[in-house]
Order: sequence, then C-alpha cells, then structure tokens
Amino acid sequence: MLSDLDRTLDIARADSALLDESCRLTDRLADSLVVDGFPRHFVPERWGGCAGTFTALLDAVSVLAETCASTAWCAALYAAHGRLASYLPEAGQRELWGSNPDACVAASVVPPQGNAERTGEGWKLTGKWTMASGVDQADWVLLAAWAPTADDAVAGGAPASGGPAPASGGPVPAREHRIFAVRRSDVKVVDTWHPVGLRGTGSNTVGADVFVPDHLTFTLRDLSQVKPHAARCHTVPFPLVASLIFAAPVLGAAEGALRTWWIQQTERIRPDGSTAAEQPAQQQVLARTAAHIQAARLLMERAAQRADHAPVTPVLVAENQRDVAVAVELCGSAADELFQAAGQRALDESDPLQRAWRDITVARTHGTLNFAAAAASYAGASLNARALATDGAR
Repeated sequence: MLSDLDRTLDIARADSALLDESCRLTDRLADSLVVDGFPRHFVPERWGGCAGTFTALLDAVSVLAETCASTAWCAALYAAHGRLASYLPEAGQRELWGSNPDACVAASVVPPQGNAERTGEGWKLTGKWTMASGVDQADWVLLAAWAPTADDAVAGGAPASGGPAPASGGPVPAREHRIFAVRRSDVKVVDTWHPVGLRGTGSNTVGADVFVPDHLTFTLRDLSQVKPHAARCHTVPFPLVASLIFAAPVLGAAEGALRTWWIQQTERIRPDGSTAAEQPAQQQVLARTAAHIQAARLLMERAAQRADHAPVTPVLVAENQRDVAVAVELCGSAADELFQAAGQRALDESDPLQRAWRDITVARTHGTLNFAAAAASYAGASLNARALATDGAR
C-alpha cells in the first residue's frame, strides 16, 4: 500500500482549481486516497489494516504534496487519525473497522472544544469543533471535550487536568481531556473554511449534540499508556510523531515548488535570448533552496526512522520535535525565496508555485510545528538528561 499513487496524482492535477474554489477535497480524490490505503495505514492488522511505518507514510505524503499539499494533508491525517482511533476499547475498534478497515476518520482533538457530561453508560457530547480536515468525506469524526473524571470532585479553585476554570470557588468537578468517536452522519458540518492556503483540506467546523457510548471514547492519558503486544506504530508516544505527520506535506510541497520554479526559469526568455535559468542570481537561488529542502528531507527521514525503530526516551522525543521544526523552517524559507524570485507569473492565483507557497505558509502556522516550543522541549529534555546522568555518577 501507499506505493502506487499515479491515479491520485492525476486526479489531484486535474482537480487542483476545483479544490481551491470549493475549499474541500473532491469526492473522487477522497475515494482515491482510500484506494491508495491511507485510512488503513495505521489500522491494527487484526481489523485488516496495515499497522504501517512512519517512513512509508512520510514518503507517500511528500510525493502527493509535490502536486497538491491539500490532498497530502488529508491523506496524512486520515492515516494518523486511524492510529488515534486504535486507542478506543476493543468494542469501539470493532464498530469502526469490523466491516471496513478503510473507514476515513477526521478529527478535532487539540484543544478540547466541546463539553461532555456523564449519562447512563455513555456521554452527552455537545459543542462545536473547528478545523476538522477532510471531514466532508469522513465516515467517523474524533472530537475532544472536557469531561468529568471518575472522581466526583477535587478540592481547590482550579480544575484537574487543565480543564476550564469555575465561575466561583469551592469544590470543582475534576475534568479531563477525553476523545469521542462519532459517526459523520451524526454531526453537522458547517462551511467555515475559506483560508489563504491548504484550501482543499475542507477543514470545516463540526457541530454535535449526540450520545456517545463508553466503548467509543478514550482519554488523552490513554495515548501515553503502553499497549502490550501492539505494533510499533501503536506503542510510540504521540509527541514523538505528531509534528512529523503535519510536516510531511510541507516537505513535499517545498520539493514541488522547487521543481516548478526551476522549470519556469528555463522557460523565461530574456531580451538577449538567454533564459532566466542561465543567470547567476537564479542559479544561486536554486543551489541555496535545493540545499535547504534536501537538508529538511534528511532531518525528517531521520525523525521517521527514529519513530519506527529507536528506543524511546524523553530526549529522543525532543530531538524529533526539534528536527521536524527546523525542517519546516528550512522548507518555509526556501518557499519564500522561490516565490520572491519567480517573477510576475507566480502572482497569478492559479500558478502552481503560488499555490505551493500559500499552502506551506498556512501549514507552518500549525502548533505542532512551532520552533520556539520545540526548542524549549529540547532544552528541557537535554538539561534533565544531563542532570540525571550527573546524579547517576555521584
């Protein structure tokens, strides 16, 4: 799976203008992602999934993003959300995948945006959730809300687990970050996605007022629990791989932007009959941006290989976050330079270089790709590891 992407690439090229205009994937493009195997990539093998690797996903998503970053974004998230859904109880997994391991799962899980209250053997889930990429063609949606814990209350004036603060002092119901799986047919999708880039992701708002049984929910804490006998992709901690999922489309879009830009320079004829590609200034842009993008790929490939094989430590998690954040900065700076050196042609909204630049610019705003946060995480993990090593030597 994820190796033969030619059909999807052809559809993405043909539908690129429609994606930008409609601000959503076309149905035939979403269907092609299913045929390629993205939704089942991280689904457990016992349900007919692949329990695949992060390296394979990085390779496939970056190839798609060379042509269409919006398509690649949805492909990456359909895969990643299947991995998240594997933390559901066994009965919940059976409901999702028992008859269809290719079920497409959209999500809006960070931060919690809705509210959940205990009722009977389940939960009453209400609210609105923004930025649910690929939700129009999804079969299921993962939605996060603050929900009461098993304890009735905790003392003090602040809620447990970082939940919303109370209006007054006194005992406060303990609340935690809980994730719920809801059928797409049971929620309302509101057309709110009209951005400058990644337009085709259809990252619309979801509204829900539904009952969710216990077997279709899990907590954020569950993501850190060790799962005995699970495949490697289901045992690595969420922070180790979260940024890699969102960065993969950025890498491919930058590689596509470089290819498009260089082709355009070979086609730009100067008054003296030479091409723009023959000019030293453009050759310097080529060399510098190519080096930045290739360095970004090396960093991200190493991050994926760590996720697939390396023993997990706090420092390893922080190194992945650091490397991916730096890789995205390298891709972003390269895209900026290519756009500035492109000439008038790239000013047209339909130009593929402009579209790639817009997509990269929007993707870089995602919280998991923030360099300052990654730097702080890396510094903290490194200092802690040094302190532990010092303590052990005493």
